[in-house]
Amino acid sequence: MRVTLPDPAALIPGFAAAYAAQRAAERAGAEPAWQPVHTVYVPAGVFRAGTIAEWGRTAASMLAAHLRSPGALAGVFGVSSPALAADVHRRVTAKLATEPVEDLRIDFGDGGGGDAAAEDARAESAARHVAQMHAAGRLPRRWGPRVGSFAAGDPVRSLRTLDGFLTAVSDLAGGLPPGLVITFPRVLQEAYLGQFADCLAALERGLGPADGTLRFEMQVDDPRTLRFLRPGLVETAGGRLAAARFGVSGYTAACGLAPHEQRPDHPACDHARHVMQTAFAGTGVELADGSPALAPATASAADVRALWRRHAALVAHSLSHGYYQGGDTHPAHLVSRYVATYTFHLAHRPAYTAKAAAPTGPALTSLTTALARAHHALGD
Repeated sequence: MRVTLPDPAALIPGFAAAYAAQRAAERAGAEPAWQPVHTVYVPAGVFRAGTIAEWGRTAASMLAAHLRSPGALAGVFGVSSPALAADVHRRVTAKLATEPVEDLRIDFGDGGGGDAAAEDARAESAARHVAQMHAAGRLPRRWGPRVGSFAAGDPVRSLRTLDGFLTAVSDLAGGLPPGLVITFPRVLQEAYLGQFADCLAALERGLGPADGTLRFEMQVDDPRTLRFLRPGLVETAGGRLAAARFGVSGYTAACGLAPHEQRPDHPACDHARHVMQTAFAGTGVELADGSPALAPATASAADVRALWRRHAALVAHSLSHGYYQGGDTHPAHLVSRYVATYTFHLAHRPAYTAKAAAPTGPALTSLTTALARAHHALGD
């Protein structure tokens, strides 16, 4: 065949190396690591060593009172298969008894109030309770503080709280327990990421853990943040950016939505989540959804079940959009979180397993990724 270009490869120098890096990133992302299905937020002022166990007991008692059987679960959550409902009911009951919370965030970012001495006292108190949980083997697999935002105009206060909290945990626990992730909210300027990462590096040098131990997740809770989301933020943050988490209430309010429209399944929220997916695709940065402002109106069975149905629908909405972790702010959320998550994965796992035995290429990669996620979420 007669051709015009004598040496096409010379026109695309560096392609082989770039393609090798692309394939390496694709292979690394094909088997996702374990990621919590949720994060539980507890205000620092009320956090105690027994808080997580109390959440588990409360959720278990609600399950026993209002979802006594697989049939009741099927009726409330619309699970059509009796066998699936029985499996989900068994799993949720066991989960609440053994590991009700997979990821804990002690929130210093909102609602603290008070003066500097009071903030210092909250940090020291929270650190003592974290150390007690670690000593007793009850600290969740992932944990950490949510600090104040630099956007509030006082980064020194935010950093002092973080420093005091982590220093006290390290002193009391003989080092920082594994699974630490710090939530950094309201990142309104790209520069905040590099500044925060530099502060973490300095704190790391002082505390003495291995390089890269202190990692953080940025909270995307303002539309202004979307303007600078891109893969290069991983480098901006010095390799310390572990995750990006959507913030529902802050984002919807900043968009000017009316209070009754400030909900996680609003199209504005879907847009933000899709921008996050595009910006961080192939980077290894985890994505997490926000938490809904929901609680049972009363303790009656009707109100608790109404809350569960609404929350489960929101969890299912997140899962369908590729967000496998969300936020929970009430013990009742644990029941609907696990019901919706387990139903999502169990309902599709048999078909995915059968299909994975045949195809190759992109279809196989998608199936094996989905099965790996199901394995992590279900714990089997």
